[in-house]
Amino acid sequence: MKITKAVPTNIITGFLGVGKTTAILHLLANKPANERWAVLVNEFGEIGIDGGLMAGGQGAQTGVFIREVPGGCMCCVSGLPMQMALNRLLMAANPDRLLIEPTGLGHPQEVIESLNQPHYATVIDLRATLTLVDPRRIRDSRYTQNATFIQQIAVADVLVANKSDQCTDDDFSSLNAYLVEKASHEKPLYRVSFGEIPFAALLVPSAHTTPKPDPSRRFTMPALSQNAFGQPESTERSDHKPLPEGDYIKIKKHADGFTSVGWRFHASILFDRGRLFELFSGLTLQRVKAIFITPDGVFGYNFSDQALTEVELDEAQESCIEGIDNDVTVFEGFEAGLLACKARVS
Repeated sequence: MKITKAVPTNIITGFLGVGKTTAILHLLANKPANERWAVLVNEFGEIGIDGGLMAGGQGAQTGVFIREVPGGCMCCVSGLPMQMALNRLLMAANPDRLLIEPTGLGHPQEVIESLNQPHYATVIDLRATLTLVDPRRIRDSRYTQNATFIQQIAVADVLVANKSDQCTDDDFSSLNAYLVEKASHEKPLYRVSFGEIPFAALLVPSAHTTPKPDPSRRFTMPALSQNAFGQPESTERSDHKPLPEGDYIKIKKHADGFTSVGWRFHASILFDRGRLFELFSGLTLQRVKAIFITPDGVFGYNFSDQALTEVELDEAQESCIEGIDNDVTVFEGFEAGLLACKARVS
């Protein structure tokens, strides 16, 4: 397939739990009806969950196409995981707009540099990079002194103060002072709640522009068996390996001072919703996302700021959950709690 026109592309970044996925879902729900949008999602952990939480409205009929890159910063290891996923997504979707969500612990500058590579010059039309921030966190040094958080602010073309309905005037004053300190106070700043980013924010010009494409050139996507450098692709992912019936696996990762622990459960294992709520109510982890198959249907869970949201999903191939925290001890006893939530094995 040939890409005949560079695709307007926005990066949606922000730290853990700031509401990136919610914001992207809002943008997808309000996109022009006649347009095809693609989303490339990167997750810190090894188990891809965001794609499943977004998957309900994707497909040719809705004009939404989603692909995941689990396992940390998608631009690490020469950027090959990102190129592989991006090539396939563009081939499948032929989109009018591309949204890229790096992990909240990833490095957006590396994503930008990857998109500026010559082989994407006629494919990617880089537009505004949007950085979501939670003003309530600005007085927390775990955020403001974190190198990734600092970089997210620095690369932003647009800043989005999300969860504004939960913020005080002091929170916004602290945010403004921090932006002055980081020389980012003149960037456009939107105050929103529930990730309701206005479409106009996507149209702000990027300070990280790609070279102007040569209109006489046409870019042909590399074959699926190769990446953009002609190297063989590997399609095996830890969240795609088949599970024996009635079985589950645990996957753990530690990087950049944070630990992720995830579990995948075969679809034959059902979970009790009431017990799941009891489990979530006692959590102290910074971030948890999950998809569970229950006797009542399939449900997605998003836990952040000691608040839990539940949404009903159309389907899931299996149940999965992943938590992230900088204190590994908070995971002690969590697996036993999960297993106690099982309803029955069909």
